[in-house]
Amino acid sequence: MAILAECPMCHRKQAVKNKVCKCGKDLDRAKRSNKVRYWVSYYLFGKQRREAVGFSVEKAREAESKRTVQKREDKFYEITIDHSLTFNQLTKWYLGLQSVKRLSSYPRYKSVLGNFNKILGEHKVSAIRPIDLQDYQDKREVQGAAPATIDIEMVIAGTMVRRAWDNDLVSDRPVKAFRKVKNRLKIGANARDRILTTAEYKALLENASPHIKALLITGFNTGMRAGELIGLQWDHVDRKNSMIRLPAELTKEKRAKRIPINRHVKTVLDELPRALHHEFVFTFKGAPIKRTFRVGIKNACENAGILYGQKVKDGFRFHDIRTTFKTNMLRAGVDKVIRDVIVGHSLRGMDAFYLKPTDQDLHAAMDKFTGYMDEVFSASSDQTIDQQQG
Repeated sequence: MAILAECPMCHRKQAVKNKVCKCGKDLDRAKRSNKVRYWVSYYLFGKQRREAVGFSVEKAREAESKRTVQKREDKFYEITIDHSLTFNQLTKWYLGLQSVKRLSSYPRYKSVLGNFNKILGEHKVSAIRPIDLQDYQDKREVQGAAPATIDIEMVIAGTMVRRAWDNDLVSDRPVKAFRKVKNRLKIGANARDRILTTAEYKALLENASPHIKALLITGFNTGMRAGELIGLQWDHVDRKNSMIRLPAELTKEKRAKRIPINRHVKTVLDELPRALHHEFVFTFKGAPIKRTFRVGIKNACENAGILYGQKVKDGFRFHDIRTTFKTNMLRAGVDKVIRDVIVGHSLRGMDAFYLKPTDQDLHAAMDKFTGYMDEVFSASSDQTIDQQQG
């Protein structure tokens, strides 16, 4: 806790005892003329704050004394916090931030916070308690929301509260409340073991519309997520070095990712038309693929006789292709580190510091994977021919 004097000429904030500012201004004379503004400097929630308290040193001392008492009585948080702020109001502020609007997941954030506010929207942020959040989780479960969905809602709402804390809109108390709430989804509880078989993959390609077929082939040979494929733009494709270079903002891990292009993906990219008014790689009727993606996958599954849907027993969903890709890389004998780098999983332990695979390393691994899969498909075709002849 300290009192600072602001130079009226250069506005430098400094110790009250200073008689002359570094800019040369006579501070003693400025103080006698009531031209020096005083500030109280203190730490609030781990961050330094400076509060202007007028042009009287006596008032500055009174303010310093008041803040000292508030800190001692654990009422320091009352200094700047708006205790009437509700989650509805906070959401409006948060979704209005340009940094949030630029997120590719902005629609998801808006939807999630909408669900959250249907229950807690009128609740005051400063009054939120762990038991209120646990009650919210219970109500969402009764409504039929999956544990993973509930956890995502809590994470996004908690992120909003921490952002508000960083900007001194709320105290650290609601931040602590969110930290104390446990996830509803147990580790590994939603793990899927659905692998797309060779026969199923062939059937999907035969029954998919052209724009969905291109996505299936690329996903099967890269392990890219649906969101990464839909968001892929032509400047992410390094044709010279046969690499897809995803920027951090496009990946779930928020880290840039390198994916080698094999001959199957190259053929797809070479055949795709390039739109005139946007840079997205995968399109449908000239427009970026969005809502038509899931419908197209579902139709391909129905036409191929494959069960579709996460909640359907043995049902297929596009993300299962990512699991299939990594499993096939394992079967092809690709090293775990290379597998993790290509799909974007974090390296563990000291591997993260000492193992730095080059583009050539990734290409060698992709060649190994492609050769293995070509043999698998060849053997599958031979077997089908033998069955037909038999």
